[in-house]
Amino acid sequence: MSEEYATAGTEQDWTRFVEETNESFADAFERNAEAQAKFVESWFDAVEESSATDADAWSDGIEGYARAYEVWMEAAEEHLERTIDSVEGEDVDTEEIRDIWLNAANEAFKEVMRTTAFAATTGEAVQNVLEFRQEVDEMSETTLHALGFATKSDVQEVGERLVELERRQHSVEKKLDRIIDSVEP
Repeated sequence: MSEEYATAGTEQDWTRFVEETNESFADAFERNAEAQAKFVESWFDAVEESSATDADAWSDGIEGYARAYEVWMEAAEEHLERTIDSVEGEDVDTEEIRDIWLNAANEAFKEVMRTTAFAATTGEAVQNVLEFRQEVDEMSETTLHALGFATKSDVQEVGERLVELERRQHSVEKKLDRIIDSVEP
């Protein structure tokens, strides 16, 4: 009777382990799919907002995404293999699974970032940020002037004038030293 009980307990443990592993794999697969969907959505949004209409840039962008997608799929396969190894009794460290996805994310982003579409989109975004910053700086200066405060450009102008005055003073001192040297016996 105790042997039957031990066997039943082992079967229950095994069933629970398989169920937990399946749930874990399903959760990881779902998170991977969600991350991939977010990645694709943000990438398409960025490219769509870009004014890069060059067919080569678009083609390169699509190829970059395809390479990134391959990286994600390879990571999913590797994750599945390591999960099967774990089910078969091999000691698989959870950090190894985490590293599979971290490395895949790095590689996938590299594939996309290497494209001309990404470069064009990034360049356009940087240009927009710089233009916005210039507008904010101009508004800040106008506001500070209206409130009677010195601005960065005011301080820079005073500094430039001070440097010019020091240069001129040094030049006058040199001339005076030459005059004094010529007058003295």
